[in-house]
This record gives sequence, C-alpha cells and structure tokens, in this order.
Amino acid sequence: MIFDLDMIKGIYAGMAERIESARKIVNKPLTLTEKILYAHLNEGLATKAFERGKSYVDFRPDRVAMQDATAQMALLQFMQAGKEKVAVPSTVHCDHLIQAKVGAEKDLKTALDNNKEVFDFLSSVSNKYGIGFWKPGAGIIHQVVLENYAFPGGMMIGTDSHTVNAGGLGMVAIGVGGADAVDVMAGMPWELKFPKLIGVKLTGKLSGWTSAKDVILKVAGILTVKGGTGAIVEYFGEGAKNISCTGKGTICNMGAEIGATTSIFGYDEKMAEYLRGTRRAEVAEEANKIKEHLTGDPDVYANPEKYFDQLIEIDLSELEPHINGPFTPDLAHPVSKFAEAVKKNGWPQKLEVGLIGSCTNSSYEDITRAASVAQQALDKKLKVKSEYTVTPGSEQVRFTVERDGYLQIFEKIGGLVLANACGPCIGQWARHNADKGEKNSIMTSFNRNFAKRNDGNPNTHGFVASPEITTAFAIAGDLTFNPLTDYLTNEKGEKVKLDEPQGIDFPPNGFEVEDNGYQEPAKDGSKVNVVVKPGSDRLQLLTPFEPWNGDDYKGLRLLIKAKGKCTTDHISMAGPWLRYRGHLDNISNNMLIGAVNYYNEKTNSVLNRATGNYEPVPDTARAFKAKGIGTIVVGDENYGEGSSREHAAMEPRHLGVKVVLVKSFARIHETNLKKQGMLALTFANPDDYYKIKEDDVIDVVGLKEFKEGKPLAIVLRHSDGSSEEFKANHSYNENQIEWFKAGSALNLIKQQNA
Repeated sequence: MIFDLDMIKGIYAGMAERIESARKIVNKPLTLTEKILYAHLNEGLATKAFERGKSYVDFRPDRVAMQDATAQMALLQFMQAGKEKVAVPSTVHCDHLIQAKVGAEKDLKTALDNNKEVFDFLSSVSNKYGIGFWKPGAGIIHQVVLENYAFPGGMMIGTDSHTVNAGGLGMVAIGVGGADAVDVMAGMPWELKFPKLIGVKLTGKLSGWTSAKDVILKVAGILTVKGGTGAIVEYFGEGAKNISCTGKGTICNMGAEIGATTSIFGYDEKMAEYLRGTRRAEVAEEANKIKEHLTGDPDVYANPEKYFDQLIEIDLSELEPHINGPFTPDLAHPVSKFAEAVKKNGWPQKLEVGLIGSCTNSSYEDITRAASVAQQALDKKLKVKSEYTVTPGSEQVRFTVERDGYLQIFEKIGGLVLANACGPCIGQWARHNADKGEKNSIMTSFNRNFAKRNDGNPNTHGFVASPEITTAFAIAGDLTFNPLTDYLTNEKGEKVKLDEPQGIDFPPNGFEVEDNGYQEPAKDGSKVNVVVKPGSDRLQLLTPFEPWNGDDYKGLRLLIKAKGKCTTDHISMAGPWLRYRGHLDNISNNMLIGAVNYYNEKTNSVLNRATGNYEPVPDTARAFKAKGIGTIVVGDENYGEGSSREHAAMEPRHLGVKVVLVKSFARIHETNLKKQGMLALTFANPDDYYKIKEDDVIDVVGLKEFKEGKPLAIVLRHSDGSSEEFKANHSYNENQIEWFKAGSALNLIKQQNA
C-alpha cells in the first residue's frame, strides 16, 4: 500500500518552479536543504532571500506524525482548535507505552490492558479527525514512517525529536512540540527560524566493523550536544552514496543528539532501492523524474566551503568504530582508545547488559549484521557473558527477520526479544535491581544515554555503539575488550577471534508481514465520539491558560536555579511517568525533579520560603501558585536539550512558573515555552547567572514595551535590602509576542478560528 501518492505527485509537480524561483531570488546555486525549504514556503513562490539563523519563516509541511506519549497532549489541544478534520495527512503511532519486562508477547498484552483507556482515546480521536492510527505493536514511529511515509524532497514535522530519522530518505523532517503539530493539523502555517547549514562531506567507503552508526558517533564528538543547534546538517559526497538508506536514517536519527534542527541526505540509488524494497516503486519512479531537484546543485558539492556555514570532512575508509558515553551522547571514543578511557575514568568494566534495536538501529541490515556476530558465539563455542535484548523497529522488520531465522539466533545465545516499541531506550524497562542504585555499565545501540534515562538508576553508565559492536561486547562482557584485535577464550579453553560482521540491506525474499497494525480513519468522523472519563487519572481535558494581564512581572520567587545539564528528561522524566502524558495535573508532579539545585547540589529539593524547609519542586511550586505568587526557573547552558516533549514546558506553565531564564536554550524547548505563553529569556551576560540568590524577589521589567530585538530587564531584590539589575535577551518575533499576550499559541488559534 502506498500512502498519499497523489499528494507526493502534486508536490513534485510544483517543485521545479519553486526551486527555480528561489535560485533567482538567492542568486546562487542551492543546497538540497535550501531547495526543500524554499519549495515549502507558505507564501508559495519565493519573493525574498532569507537570512540564515535570523529570519523567521512560515512553512507548509506535507504531513504530521505523533507518537502515543506526545499525541495525547497534542490531540487534546487539537480538540480545542475548532476543526472537523486535520488539514494535512497525519498519523499516530503507539510505541512509547509498552514496557519491556519479560518478552514481546506478554509485554504487549500487559500494555494493552494497562493503557486501554489511552489507546482507546487515541484510536477514537484519530478516527474522528481523519488521522491514520498505528496500533500498539505496529512498531516504533520513526521506523514505520521511513517504511511507509517518508519521501525524497518532502517536509514533515513530528512530535518526537527523532522525527529527523526520515532525513535518511531525503526528507526535511523536524521534531516539534505538540502545539506546533496543532498549528499544521489546523491548517495554519508553521514557523521556523531559517536554519544555518552544516555540510558533512563523506569520502571513502565503510568496511569491516565500521557502520553508519559510527559516522554520527564521530560527528557528535566533533560538534557536541549543542553544536548543531539552529542548523540543518546536510551529508554529501561519494561516501554518502555508498551508505544504505536505513544507514542514512541512523545518521539522521542521532542528529537530534547534536541539537540539529534536522539532518538530510540527497536522493540517490540507495534511496530508490529502499522505496522499491518497501513496495513504493511508484514513489521512486516519480522521484527519478525530478532527481536533479532532490540533491544539491553541482557547484555546492564541488565547492562546499562557499555554501555551508561550517564544513566537516570524514573519510569512511579510515573511520573506526566508536563508543560514546557515559551520561552524554557526545563523549566519543574510537574503539582502539576505549579500554584506556574505561580504566582511566574508573568506569565499571563489567558489561551487565547489551541492548540492540530502537528507532536508531533496528533495520533489516542492523539485525543481520548483529546476528552475524551472535552466530559466531554459537559457532565458536563462546558463552555470552552479558544479558542481551533485541528491540525490533517495526512489525514488518520483526516478522521478516523471524521468517529468515535471525531472531532465533539471538534467542539461542540467551537474548530476549522485546516488543516492537521504544522500551528501554526511553526508560520503559523493568530492569531488575535498578532500584538499588548500584554502579554498573550497559551498552546500547540507542541514541541517548543521559543519567537515569534507560533504567532510572543514576549510577548506570550508558554507552552508545552500533548493534554489531554492542553484540560483540555483550559476548565478551568486558568494556576493555576490542573486537577488532582481541581474542576470547571459548568453553573449550581455545583462543578465538570474532570475524567482521556481515549484513544484508534487504531480505532476499522481500519484506513480509501478516498484520502491519494500521487502522484507517473513518471517512466521516462527525458521528465518532471521543470519550474522556471524568475523574480519570490518565486523561484530562485541557483548560486554556490565562492571557497576559498587561503588566510587568513583579514579586516572582525563585523556584530553582538548575546547575549543569538540564535536559527534558530532567524537567519531565519519561519511564513510569509516561502513563500521565494525557493528564497535565498528574504529570506535573514530576516537574524538574531530576534537576540539580545549585544551592544544595540535590535533586527535587528546593527552598520553600513559606516554610523555610527544602521540599520537592512540584510541591513548592504548587504552594506558591496557591498563594498567587509567580515563580521563575533559572538554568544553565543548552537548557531543555533532548526530547521534544512539550510537557517540559506545559508543566511549569500549569504550576505557575512565569519565566525561564537560562544561559542558552535547546531549539525545540525554547519554542515549546513560547507556544505555551511562557517567557523564555537568556542572560545577556551569562555570568549574571551567579548573581541570583536563593531567596531573591525578582521582577521582569519592560513587558509593556515587549518588542522584537529589545531586551528586558531583570531586577533582583536581595534579602539584605540591596538590589541589582541586568539585561535579559529574547528571540521573540512579533507573532510570538502575540502568543505570549494571548496566553498561548493555541489561544490565538482559537481566537482566529472564532
């Protein structure tokens, strides 16, 4: 089944004219990124050139994708927008609420029982508003999108930061908060600051133990977790053409870990092969007709230094396998230097668990390469030393690899096959003994490895590598092992060495699936009822946020000054809290409980001035809110790094936080705060962060003259009677200031629709 073929044909039909119009306006050759962006302008044909990193631009994305955890809040908001049907093709994918515990079949059944109310809500609301619904067990959103919806030259947004995975099929795919998705589903333009461009030139060819995963692990080490902020990363060169489509997806997927708006590859034969291999030959035929428009202009790639804001070159022939971590995905180690780093830093040398799969690495190619390593444990009489789990990316992949005998190989070495869902990658993993807080090491083929992310234990050292490297380390059970050079002792006492992994891009007998898990929406949703039970602890209809009252913010109290890394996992944890993603008040009980308080170096412990005691963050926020006192959150660099979850913005808004003032923001989180009517500010001088005292009374001055490009003033009134003032910058444009005044972007949409 090909979804939305007519839509794709329509986009391709107008692409040449839009790109030629942009080329004339810009007056230079265009990168692929620029072609797609200019081809999706809300205004139609380009009338002016946009300034990278400065111009706010309205776009018209082709489609929207939502996963079950974020879809709840997005669709609760959409229900308030006053629309009968979504304006663009949209889908919901149930992949986050399935907890990995004992195995795929039982875990899925448990999830269906435990989350019936939520799944029924998502199914019915999708049915009503014309949204495609992928049932629990169908697969992880990004793998399903790549297999069914992504197409070269398209533009999509998704309520998950790893939406960027679709860049592997030549699409500008961007992770957003639910309020952004509501805009597009409601037929409104979607706003994005025109991104800067980072070019990555790939030469040579991958071989041996090195895989596509190692490309992004290397890039993460170069750019760090914030080096891609405000930029789109465009990969090109002969090396890029040699990488499989799903390998390209892996690279783009983990681009979220460098803060990139998205990442993308130009259309090539590997993409055409993938489209044909996933029964979308007609899409490949249409793409081939305009293929010169689905890659950068020749001079761009011949002289990339002239067209990109930053350029990186990587020779794939010389690239080593990498292992990144712990606690941050940009701490990169070539495998030849990893053992030294383990010993030097005192990281736990014993590998407790190896986990492969997830949205980043669960393709047929990934599974076959990992299975070729696992088979060697059987053939060479090696006993696997670590626990081992496998998470297939979709039912189509799972069914096919089981048919072809690969899942059985993993099971024979003691591996546990989990459901087609996110599972351990997002903390949906009932790991035994994690609650004991013991210091230990795990290795995954996932994308993130923040403290507590996978199992809730702050002492779990998470390392990220390719599936085949993870499998090799699981066999060895030792982080000082190097599969490229070292020998292992088998059960017979013999010294044996692992051979290089072997993989297959596509199943020789094609992909196969009995039930892909798709539910088509009703043709007429007017008769479909969406039920949210009164008193439910899982779902709660939303109450609009109050609009701005027209005054400066006076008498704010400091809720918390967060120290160091404060990701969306710190602000609104996943794991067991996923059950409350559709209930704003209940999930607000996890607000900022993972953030480290600057003043006492503890988590979930802040000063409640009313009692003089240190109390949990949500409790303290509720106490201030009950007294009508607004609060402010202060943060460090790259605040809000990580997932797209808008709950990290909605929870503070719900609990009375007026302002978030930080050294710098991650892109998605800053936008989410703006969408919810919050004031997102940055220190004009980062050192002013240190001026804020725990018991300050704080004013924000200048809101009556709130204008684009004009700083606001922060006044600190200290307990000793002294005061001081400094400037705070903002990135609001005129339209975003209207969101603030209305109380939220959704409030403004409702006003406009009315």
